[in-house]
Amino acid sequence: MFVHKRYHLAIILLFFLASACKNPTADKPVEKNTIEVESNSTNEENKPIILFFGNSLSAGYGLDPSEAFPSLIQRKIDSLGLDYRVVNAGVSGETTATGNSRIDWVLDRQEISVFILELGANDGLRGIPTKETKANLISMIDKVRAKYPEAKIVLAGMMIPPNLGIEYSKEFSQIFPDIAKEKMVKLIPFLLDNVAGIDSLNLPDGIHPNIKGQVIVANNVWQTLKPEL
Repeated sequence: MFVHKRYHLAIILLFFLASACKNPTADKPVEKNTIEVESNSTNEENKPIILFFGNSLSAGYGLDPSEAFPSLIQRKIDSLGLDYRVVNAGVSGETTATGNSRIDWVLDRQEISVFILELGANDGLRGIPTKETKANLISMIDKVRAKYPEAKIVLAGMMIPPNLGIEYSKEFSQIFPDIAKEKMVKLIPFLLDNVAGIDSLNLPDGIHPNIKGQVIVANNVWQTLKPEL
């Protein structure tokens, strides 16, 4: 897990992710108006959809939604003349369990072409058994494939500090490459690579990427996403 010294330093600050951005209604059904699932532009309706399904990192905690990395991905897509529309369905405090509960409603809203799954960090920081986290992630992938068999799927990898034990941390970090191999989906090795733990790239809380950090996160995502488009 700790193959890079910077990773070891960076992920220590992630320990506070769950408590700092915990959704007070995380264990309750998510209200339909809390996520962006429809475009306001009629001209956009027929474009294939790239759906970002995640927690506060996807939601762009502390920033305007236009500054979050999913919006930056849309700008990259537009600049290249690619015919896709990004939908940001990130909710702060989301766990894999709550995500698995709300995903059906999100998938029912519109057909998707690319699904980017960015969940799991809050599970690890709360010490949820890795078997449960893995099962929930696989369940969400299976639900996407059952409804949209042709959709391409990208899984965002995450790491956690060793506060709950080195073995648990290793097991957690291994969830993502294991699922990517088992379910044959693309993997972003570490979503916050070159951002986590760097003060100048994060908000004052030291946890969530600021505008500059979001640019780097978007590039991390783009490296895996671009070949799929």
